[in-house]
Amino acid sequence: MSSDNSSADDVRQVWDVVVVGAGPAGASAAYAAAVTGRRVLLLEKAELPRYKTCGGGIIGPSRDALPPGFELPLRDRVHAVTFSLDGRFTRTRRSKQMLFGLVNRPEFDQQLVEHAQKAGAELRTGVTVQRVEQHGAAVPDRRTVAVVLQGGETVLARAVVGADGSASRIGAHVGVKLDQVDLGLEAEIPVPETVAEDWRGRVLIDWGPIPGSYGWVFPKGDTLTVGVISARGEGAATKRYLEDFVARLGLAGFEPSISSGHLTRCRTEDSPLTRGRVLVCGDAAGMLEPWTREGISFALRSGRLAGEWAVRIAEAHDAVDARRQALNYAFAIKAGLGVEMAVGKRMLAVFERRPGLFHAALTGFRPAWRAFRDITQGSTSLGEIVRTHPVAQRALTALDRRPAAQAAAAEQEAEEARDRQDAAGS
Repeated sequence: MSSDNSSADDVRQVWDVVVVGAGPAGASAAYAAAVTGRRVLLLEKAELPRYKTCGGGIIGPSRDALPPGFELPLRDRVHAVTFSLDGRFTRTRRSKQMLFGLVNRPEFDQQLVEHAQKAGAELRTGVTVQRVEQHGAAVPDRRTVAVVLQGGETVLARAVVGADGSASRIGAHVGVKLDQVDLGLEAEIPVPETVAEDWRGRVLIDWGPIPGSYGWVFPKGDTLTVGVISARGEGAATKRYLEDFVARLGLAGFEPSISSGHLTRCRTEDSPLTRGRVLVCGDAAGMLEPWTREGISFALRSGRLAGEWAVRIAEAHDAVDARRQALNYAFAIKAGLGVEMAVGKRMLAVFERRPGLFHAALTGFRPAWRAFRDITQGSTSLGEIVRTHPVAQRALTALDRRPAAQAAAAEQEAEEARDRQDAAGS
């Protein structure tokens, strides 16, 4: 908070930054803003810790985006991946270095929030945000946003970060547009030590029977996180895939401690990220990797950027300066995470048509496995590989073109059929 406004702000209880939602994106934003010494309030509707449907895989980009000194509460360290194609053609690939770590989300999220609190953020749980207002009676001046809570209480802020999940009210205020919606189903299955031992240090990824779907087994001590994901609208088929998947793994006899479902939502390329002094990040902005639907790294990275730019917006003395800072935030997101999402969208389109091709490449083509390993370890990204490797670029472009060429051929064939029909009828 700037010194010339501190006394007025104290009287009116104006926070520099209010963050809505205490998941990885919100906690990351709160930490980034609080560590600068600003007054930061973190609002969360649930009581913490709370369960979240999520595999809990912490890949390299997630690890690199964590606050300094953050000790990951790892339940397992993954050195091997077993790939299968709807239960067939199983093959395991191994790495000497850890590929990624596995966490339980309640512990992980709680620890992130504690880091934000240690940096100076204040936490309020059990509060639901109804809406934000940037004009009207509740807003004392143009530098202030009113955050209206359920029950009528109003909290004032110089900048607001929306990190309130995939059904975000702040996202609705900003006008976030969603393009791809997927349904994830998951079961936390406690297993005996003999079963747990078989999975230790190894995950399973199964390319599923529904276009664009896949399943996973992530071991976390005496519990296996087993889940599947596919496009929304395939609810019955997705449920059947999970049941078949669990049975095929020999886990149907074990009672899940938790069974849950969750919709993931992916933003359109032109979806807004800001409105006035309000920013969105993480799931609230529809940011995740479209192919794998990996969201933790996107939440942590976008949250950190949102926190940093929210501080700049809080310091802006007029609408023009606030707008400039908001545009800078949007540019930072699009130049980094946006590029990764664009490549991921292309990968998903190919994967939906040719899952067998992906399976064959990852299990039988060493450069493809190396790329997977390097991405999970954080030494490169999908976007970087496509940008810097001409072979990968050409292959993806060729596969991109294939559906268009097929559609054109089909249209030409249909046109010729119509011509033959017209000729026969004349």
